[in-house]
Amino acid sequence: MIRQRSTPPGSLPRLPRSARISVFDLVRAGLTGVFGRPARAILSALGIAIGVAAMVSVLGISASSQAELQAKLESLGTNLLRVGAGQTMFGESAKLPEDASAMVRRIGSVQKASSVAALSGVKVLRSDKEDPQNTGGLSVEAVEQNLLDTLGGKIKAGAWFNAATAKYPGVVLGSVAAQRLAVTQPGEQVFLGGKWFTVLGILEPMPLAEELDRSAMVSWEVAKGQLGFDGHPTTVYERSLESTVDKVREVLPGTVNPKNPEEVKVSRPSDALAAQIQAKATFTTLFLGLGAVALLVGGVGVANTMVISVLERRSEIGLRRSLGAGRGQVRAQFLTEAVLLSGLGGVFGVLLGLGVSIGYAMSNDWPVALPLEAIAGGVGASVLIGTLAGWFPAGRAAKLSPTVALASA
Repeated sequence: MIRQRSTPPGSLPRLPRSARISVFDLVRAGLTGVFGRPARAILSALGIAIGVAAMVSVLGISASSQAELQAKLESLGTNLLRVGAGQTMFGESAKLPEDASAMVRRIGSVQKASSVAALSGVKVLRSDKEDPQNTGGLSVEAVEQNLLDTLGGKIKAGAWFNAATAKYPGVVLGSVAAQRLAVTQPGEQVFLGGKWFTVLGILEPMPLAEELDRSAMVSWEVAKGQLGFDGHPTTVYERSLESTVDKVREVLPGTVNPKNPEEVKVSRPSDALAAQIQAKATFTTLFLGLGAVALLVGGVGVANTMVISVLERRSEIGLRRSLGAGRGQVRAQFLTEAVLLSGLGGVFGVLLGLGVSIGYAMSNDWPVALPLEAIAGGVGASVLIGTLAGWFPAGRAAKLSPTVALASA
């Protein structure tokens, strides 16, 4: 005798395994639940959107900034070395030999070399009526004629020294020096070393020699003849073949000052730009952490919304269970709602973050760099947060029995 399995009171028989809800119906039911309460959905998704937008915009701005620095570094070159005078063994300021640049040019792989000398005690003023102490933080430098070519600098207005102008009292101003002296065009005059000098040109900013941006530059000949210059340079810039930079760096101290090579300092100006790239990467990690915190707070908001939704929709849960929906289907429905709610916030956050990063890059004339990993990561993170945030409320909804759910409605 075959005994039929009895059905527990207050419950319905299980549906056959073939009665499965399709993915399309599941998504449609989830969207209905999300948009059924639009104000709450928007506020919940906003937290996710802010977190994702913060992460995407930080990565986008950082990528554009680093692309700008990298492009600048490639255009300026990493084969420039700066040779400076150090200190003697007694702690006094050392001097480079007068023919330092000529000695550097004797190195086989060196392509260009040029000297600069800081003229201590010589000041540049806008007029002879100005207070001599009001220097504006500007310096006066004696420069060799091939300096601009060695540094790869560009003229913003006017011209650089040539064989004729290098013999007369003319001055070329760095970009910052021109601003502080209120000089906008060549032909104006400045009071330099107690004499009037005519402005020959104004330079564009020079990232690899920023000290020259705040300098008024005079020719080597004029500095010697009219400003009491002794002929000893304070800095020598040189360019060599890219593949031989490290080898040249090793032999420079002994070449420039064979007697006292320890009194010579050699640096690579491009290292400063490389350090900026590294520093920006460090700050990017910090801001990503802040964005992750905002994303976590948004996930808590989604979880809270789903818990309230389960409490408010007990009658709906009870009715669906009474009509044959299994626990897995109820769990899948509410989990889908949480994922859709978080995912829509993530998509909006990605679009907002991209808009911010593109706008910021364009306003600074940077190349626009779209971090694909940030776009994919933003959407993926929002879906993951939605899954985690909706797991508990969905499980709670699935555990409700039809009779209890309908009785409490």
